[in-house]
Amino acid sequence: MKQTAESILPGRGKAQSLKFLFYLPGAAREDPGQKWPLILFLHGVGERGSNPRVLLRYGIPKQVEKTPDFPFIAISPQCPRDDWWPDLIPELNGLYDYALDSYPVDIDRIFLTGLSMGGYGTWSWASLYPDRFAAIAPICGGGPSFLGFPRRVCALKEVPVWAFHGAQDDTVPLSESEILVKTLAGCGGDVRFTVYPDAGHDSWTPTYANPQLYAWFLEHRRDGRRQEAGDPFEPE
Repeated sequence: MKQTAESILPGRGKAQSLKFLFYLPGAAREDPGQKWPLILFLHGVGERGSNPRVLLRYGIPKQVEKTPDFPFIAISPQCPRDDWWPDLIPELNGLYDYALDSYPVDIDRIFLTGLSMGGYGTWSWASLYPDRFAAIAPICGGGPSFLGFPRRVCALKEVPVWAFHGAQDDTVPLSESEILVKTLAGCGGDVRFTVYPDAGHDSWTPTYANPQLYAWFLEHRRDGRRQEAGDPFEPE
């Protein structure tokens, strides 16, 4: 089944629907009772707007199009023009809840990843709601100071993280990922860090083309993790 464009009702305080691309594995139609892992993908700044088809250029949507029998449900929302993912957490939570209500999602295998602005969104959303994700993979992102980063990253100490960045990135400096990885490791977090020595800002192409990323996702479940409502972390 190819990806289809959909939209949900607006989240709090927004007058615009959050549009997204959606992919359901073909085998899900054969066994409606089976639950599937879900990847949520947050794109970069260049794909903002009101036409989710532009998301097919990069990341998970591109990978889904070229991978027969992609073994995840994939949902890729589009950030409205002039917005920024860390400001849209209520809308993203609305999409998360919509996915659980609408699709055969395995709630213990929900993964989050994103590139550039989506990397910032990945760090932000997951740090605010760590119990929603089994593992995350932020790419060439960072942590916005208005949310209390870098210390806020310690809210992710129970969530496996694999971060990626290009050493030659002149759009989002490598130091943006380095400080979060170092802080999270200091909190006792389960964090891996891959730096591509010759890559610039595009550290996502080799990352999403690497089958080890998807195998790593599937190694993780959130079973047994203590569930908490709301924001589990308040910066000092």
